[in-house]
Amino acid sequence: MSVSQMVGAKIHRREDPRLITGHGRYTDDLTRPGLVHMAVVRSPHAHAKIRSLGVEAAKKAPGVLAVYTAADFKDVIGGPATFPVAPVFAPIKLTNPPRYPIAKEEVCYQGEPVAVVIAESRAQAADGAELVDVDYETLPAVMEIDEALKPGSPKTHLDQKDNIAWDTTYVPWEATEEAFKNAEVVVKERILQQRLSPNPMESRVVMAEYDAFDKRMTMWLSTQNPHWIRLFVSGALGMGEHALRVISHDVGGGFGSKISPYPEDYLVPASAKLLGRAVKYTETRTEAMQNAYAGRGQIFDVEVAAKKDGTLLAMRCTQLLDAGAYIGTFGAFQTCACLVAGGAYHWQAISSRSIAVLTNKITTDPYRGAGRPEATHLVERMMDLLAGELGMDPAELRRKNFIRKEEFPFTQNFGLTIDSGDYEKAMDKALKIVGYEDLRKKQAEGRKHGKLMGIGLSTWIELCGLGPGAVTGPATGGVVLSESAQVKIHPTGGVSVYVGTHNHGQGNDTTHAQIAADALGIPMEQIDIRHGDTNEGPGFGAGTYGSRSLAVGGIAILRSCNKVIDKGKKIAAHLLEAAEEDVVFDQGKFHVKGAPDKSKALGEIAFAAYGQLPEGMEQGLEAVAYFEPPNFVWPFGTHICV
Repeated sequence: MSVSQMVGAKIHRREDPRLITGHGRYTDDLTRPGLVHMAVVRSPHAHAKIRSLGVEAAKKAPGVLAVYTAADFKDVIGGPATFPVAPVFAPIKLTNPPRYPIAKEEVCYQGEPVAVVIAESRAQAADGAELVDVDYETLPAVMEIDEALKPGSPKTHLDQKDNIAWDTTYVPWEATEEAFKNAEVVVKERILQQRLSPNPMESRVVMAEYDAFDKRMTMWLSTQNPHWIRLFVSGALGMGEHALRVISHDVGGGFGSKISPYPEDYLVPASAKLLGRAVKYTETRTEAMQNAYAGRGQIFDVEVAAKKDGTLLAMRCTQLLDAGAYIGTFGAFQTCACLVAGGAYHWQAISSRSIAVLTNKITTDPYRGAGRPEATHLVERMMDLLAGELGMDPAELRRKNFIRKEEFPFTQNFGLTIDSGDYEKAMDKALKIVGYEDLRKKQAEGRKHGKLMGIGLSTWIELCGLGPGAVTGPATGGVVLSESAQVKIHPTGGVSVYVGTHNHGQGNDTTHAQIAADALGIPMEQIDIRHGDTNEGPGFGAGTYGSRSLAVGGIAILRSCNKVIDKGKKIAAHLLEAAEEDVVFDQGKFHVKGAPDKSKALGEIAFAAYGQLPEGMEQGLEAVAYFEPPNFVWPFGTHICV
């Protein structure tokens, strides 16, 4: 195995020159022969019945080719529950309204599609959409979590029994009863995580083209998940996955909002099939603000029991989650806040419960950490409140309750194993950098003169590297979030690496090439990283989110490279007339053990791999690997703000 030279090296990102000089390939840059454009007619109301839909004026508008409503799609897009809802960490869904990509009789959030207009140009499609006449009967809308919970509250959907999407208790209150009974101090707080719009720089774009003769569909779109989109859309359109190709070139940010499917992901290919033309939809910034799946939107009712010396005893945490009008495909992942609420600390017990409610707003789904930042916020806020109640320095309260370095691997209150950590060291380093003791003295002195200075402290841990099958298999409904890679060595020594993850700003084109370069002992310039095309590489890739591209996808690349090297040793043994077990691979060369001067470079082995080989050995030098990690990864750190 080669000595690492690229991993950890300070190098420039390979993808940046292309992106900053205008040579990127974003979906809206692409075109197809005969391309036409879609505009979506959306409900201006949060909740209403559709009395009638007038489309004749729009059909007569200049450039308009078609106006489609739910009735037109019923034989093309399967329903009524087109959108999948994964079990995740709240498998029992109570009120789970089926979601079709376009409303038929009732709209349940502002921006829900009611019709689409297809025209020769984007401007003509937008003008035609203005002419669609929809007669609405407005209905009471429920907008706030507390309101949605009340008996007799307006219902988000008229045909549903109530607004409770799920009510899941992870550890009952009885488990913390004794600790609270013996507590010397109890602090309580209601903590808000405001709803927000993800708002990536590139809005969503979907383009599709259908070949009626071959019965094949190709989609181009801005997504974090090409293979998942293929799975969902092919099923809804009644096509096998082999008949749908999803291509996603450069993506201008996602932040979680481009994980799950959207209505347009179904409506655009269905329209291409109905019309027989390539169709593109480009989301406006207004649509992105209104209709991109929202993040957060949660309330936490938390109480903490402790001793007067600052020893933590127990926590009780209730998460109230605004799910929006429909449960998101992976919306219940946000409940992981309840499972990592204990943070970096020792607790005798933690009780937690998640209640999600439907509201007449756009769906919430994973966004930037999805539950992990919320957990950090709640536990760190409670630590500060407890420190204030006890008159104890916030840093010392944290230090007193940290999980110690020597205790790892550590099984926390919900059975998750944290593999490693040194929380005290990270905090001490941060305290030293800011001069914490002097700052506290200045703070105290300033208060005497009416000058206020805030010092914010937060110690955090995260659950990342989504992949372990014991957790992710049941969470997705059966698909383990392992990751895949395929490595191909071409006859002249060039290397193509196909990955199941997807790059949308993380620098994967660089980091993945670093891994392959070190493993194969060749320059990065010889390596081409390929991603975002479901017709290339392994059969399935789980995509990019949850800080998994390197931790999970990177290992799949390494394993593929190792498989290639293993085969290369067989070929080298044949060429060097040596036993396979005597062949060593080092720094891009195969040589006989003890005789480094008798060697063959990887390129020579690659060329030989396509020539005459011993009986029983196949030509070619390539390999596929899937990696399922045994555990999550658990990064940690300390932030201080003055």
